[in-house]
Amino acid sequence: MRIGVLTGGGDAPGLNAAIRAVVLRATALGHEVLGITDGWAGLLGEAEPRALGVRDANRILSEGGTILGTSRTDPRKDDASRRAVLESIRRWRIDALVAIGGNDTLGVAQWLHEQRIRVIGVPKTVDNDLSETDYCIGFDTAVTVVADALDRLRTTASAHHRVVVVEAMGRDTGWVAAYGGLAGGADLIIVPEIQITSEQVVRTMKRHRAIGDPDILVVVSEAAVIDGLEAETAVDRDAFGHVRLDQRAIGAVLARHIEQRTGIEARQVVLGHLQRGGSPTAVDRLRATRFGNAAADLVDAGRSGVLPVLRGGRIEVATMTEAVREVRRLSDDIIELVRRFAGVVD
Repeated sequence: MRIGVLTGGGDAPGLNAAIRAVVLRATALGHEVLGITDGWAGLLGEAEPRALGVRDANRILSEGGTILGTSRTDPRKDDASRRAVLESIRRWRIDALVAIGGNDTLGVAQWLHEQRIRVIGVPKTVDNDLSETDYCIGFDTAVTVVADALDRLRTTASAHHRVVVVEAMGRDTGWVAAYGGLAGGADLIIVPEIQITSEQVVRTMKRHRAIGDPDILVVVSEAAVIDGLEAETAVDRDAFGHVRLDQRAIGAVLARHIEQRTGIEARQVVLGHLQRGGSPTAVDRLRATRFGNAAADLVDAGRSGVLPVLRGGRIEVATMTEAVREVRRLSDDIIELVRRFAGVVD
């Protein structure tokens, strides 16, 4: 078979590891692999896909980003785009697609499956909010970045007796903020899954200072809502209609509020794309390799409309419909850990 592989949506550490696994396994099974550039946009334009062989894949395991490029492109937006995608698949004689991405990318993949195009997904999102899988490619590296940042910020916050507010990624959920904050010993973690008021934040800051904490670290998810505190109004949206959360500036708004209400000097740090960049952790490399290997096997077995997922340490298979059915929120046990170790003072 001729198998096309693409990476869509936001970049994430581990994408190249997944591409490598697809190429090596598919080649071993006797198939040809074509790399499609810039996600779904690569099926809209005239750019030819490139053949990917063992030599192309061998040295990319540790590289961040994606050798194929990516984009936030929704080819379902109009009839012309839908026809162009289907025509590209026919013109390049692609027998099956492997789409590596999150909710939006897999939503497009599910549409192609409904158009009788054979397609297999691979779960990738630093937000870790896909249903049916415990973990996604990129999440572990993003969490490690947050934890490492907190380790570094602790010393500078202590030297100046400051509050430091760290804004972490998370379009709808608090997975990165919660895991990274707990791993880095944050004093307060604010996530969409836990209701919190601006007055509770103020009381918590005052309590930490009263007991002699020389430094106070706060981790806030970029999508968090704090009752009584208005974030900036986001103006722009991406191709899938999602608000540009960086424009909310929740970290800056929160730091300013804390300083005004408590008198404690506060600074904010937006980790932003640092959470997406750089070499993937060993955990992300291994997960990506397992997912890519399983995806190639699913293509070889004639499957479509499904993706490999991780459940309880085992690779299993879920449908794309199940995977994108709803956003996966923080689990109850993690929410309880956040409340106990980095919750507000009531």
